[in-house]
Amino acid sequence: MANRESMIEERKDFVIGELICFGITKLQDGRQLYEAQLGELEQLYIQQQVKQARKVVMEQVR
Repeated sequence: MANRESMIEERKDFVIGELICFGITKLQDGRQLYEAQLGELEQLYIQQQVKQARKVVMEQVR
């Protein structure tokens, strides 16, 4: 069980690092990123990846 928990924490740390690179330091409800569950962080991370991809596509179109 500890191995699963450590894997979750590693993934959570990775996603938090990526979100910080996107300029996100808090959730919309004001909580710190480390207070969120992995699922919440993953959802936010995916949203930011899509947003970034759309930005790149729009820049290529211009």
